[in-house]
Amino acid sequence: MKRSQLEHLLRAAASIAGVTDLVVIGSQAILATYPEWELPREATMSVEADIAVDAKLARLDVAADETDLADRIDGAIGEGSMFHETYGYYAQGVETSTAVLTDGWRHRLVSVICEEANPIAVGWCLERHDLWVSKAAAGREKDLAFCKALAKAKLVDRAVCERRMAPLTPGDRRRADAVLSASFPA
Repeated sequence: MKRSQLEHLLRAAASIAGVTDLVVIGSQAILATYPEWELPREATMSVEADIAVDAKLARLDVAADETDLADRIDGAIGEGSMFHETYGYYAQGVETSTAVLTDGWRHRLVSVICEEANPIAVGWCLERHDLWVSKAAAGREKDLAFCKALAKAKLVDRAVCERRMAPLTPGDRRRADAVLSASFPA
């Protein structure tokens, strides 16, 4: 995925959800920090962006609205939608609880400002180390490839990743530790 495609998805999702602030929690959040041409192939090969409406950021009255808005986004521009068929990429409407998020993640979000939207939409993307830890804790094959590629390209710092991993639950920590060892060989 390219940043321009992420911005397109954010504009569409903001319009569908009726909010100006969205959160990108999946791998394509890395596009807020680095342009696609500076990233390894494994970091941009996904054709989907995980987009959530966070009740705190969007100033929603109830957190339950997150589920409804995720469903709306998924239905309109998700996998298999007319949007997906037309453009070749899509948004997966998710909730922030879908991902393992590090302590203090909201304070480190990196913005993608979509000025072409009316009103302006902002995609708040996980900071690169928070993203790395989230993917490492998930521990899937594609997450391992993503984490290893960022580490090999020296786009994340091992010490920062380790600090952010500290408060993870034991199961998440085991998966993240395995990814850490594979990503940063001694």
